[in-house]
Amino acid sequence: EQLQIAFKNFGGNMLFKSILIANRGEIAVRVIRACKEMGIKTIAVFSDADKDSLHVKYADDAVHIGPALSRKSYLNIDNIIGAAKKTNADAIHPGYGFLSENFNFAKACFDNHIIFIGPSAQSIAKAGDKSAARQTLMDLGIPIIPGSDDILSSSDMACKVADTVGYPVILKAAGGGGGRGMRIASNKEELITAFSIASGEAKIAFGNPDIYLEKYIEKPRHIEIQILGDHFGNYIHLAERECSIQLRYQKLIEESPSSFVDENFRVKLGKTAIRIAKAFDYTNAGTMEFLVDKNKNFYFMEVNARVQVEHPVTELVTGVDIVQQQILIAAGEKLDLKQEDIHLNGWSMECRINATDPNDNFMPSPGQIESILFPGGPGIRIDTHIHDKYMVTPFYDSLIGKLIVWAKDRPAAINRMSRALSEFEIKGIETTIGFYKKVFKNDNFQKGDIDTHFLERI
Repeated sequence: EQLQIAFKNFGGNMLFKSILIANRGEIAVRVIRACKEMGIKTIAVFSDADKDSLHVKYADDAVHIGPALSRKSYLNIDNIIGAAKKTNADAIHPGYGFLSENFNFAKACFDNHIIFIGPSAQSIAKAGDKSAARQTLMDLGIPIIPGSDDILSSSDMACKVADTVGYPVILKAAGGGGGRGMRIASNKEELITAFSIASGEAKIAFGNPDIYLEKYIEKPRHIEIQILGDHFGNYIHLAERECSIQLRYQKLIEESPSSFVDENFRVKLGKTAIRIAKAFDYTNAGTMEFLVDKNKNFYFMEVNARVQVEHPVTELVTGVDIVQQQILIAAGEKLDLKQEDIHLNGWSMECRINATDPNDNFMPSPGQIESILFPGGPGIRIDTHIHDKYMVTPFYDSLIGKLIVWAKDRPAAINRMSRALSEFEIKGIETTIGFYKKVFKNDNFQKGDIDTHFLERI
């Protein structure tokens, strides 16, 4: 149906003339750059707090969509659709977070004859319905972590499920990922308290308080597979990303490939990810996330129905521009890549640069940036929206940029990242740069002996 709209709108000439980016910050800058390299006009949207962001400066056009509060701007569907209509945008790229996995937003785009650069609203709904998704994948024989078969309506219901699967358990938000609305409970008392906290966090982050429960797998690795699927039934995977270095379920350091994954395991995970995508009629770019134990037993966690924050590490080791692929697929192009075309070259790592204070329990550190010195040299990529005198506000996620490196192998990538971090300087606010310097010196990290609780232990 989306393709039919595209043919009608563009007369068979599928490549978009203009794309509105329904997001902010570094991902908005990333999408703008991809569009400009394809000769596509870009339209930014911005709140009161973001008028000085680089994404506003770099776009060909920019539309103000409301006050700083995200529910009145970046989460306001009517305002964003209105901006797209006002500027005659052919398509909308949602980035990540905000409305990127919102069924109603994808449907609103469809209803207004605007192409949504991502999976269909139906696919988002299928993947987002945790109960139906679990059943679908269990029927396919794909390993699923034991847990609730439906959304939990109360803490009493959560306790009954926990008694069945056994403690410890983890609560998760049904409406999105990124660590929001996630809590571990080791007993009934902790679970009752955690339920209300997780539900409240989920409502604030995603506008959806629904919670589900899973058995908690201790000391796992978080490994995900990037897939691409077009509208003609063609699918490929772009290998794995290791995302085990995280704090409070927020990823901080990612890498591709994973030192834990050999070629046979990579093929197994990749084939499983594509089976999952097909089960949800998934098109465009997406990520299938897995928990993996020390014996390489893996369990499906969730579909991330959008581009991921950590997509650059995959781009650097595969040579595939994932954002441009998203645009081409949405415009009705067939994938011009086959699985045998995908070869991993070297090693890539990413550090998320957050405006938080590691010496104060990673509390947010808003304020004005006095000056910046960016690292440079071979194999260095920086994705950011900040600049000298930029005001980091308290209204949004603390991510202010990403430092990504490529090198010939993992030891070389660690050395290059350490060198780049030593050159990186942001004055005026606290950031995670100094903290990462310590992580990269850690012996166990250097050996690849990591899991999702690595940072808590050190």
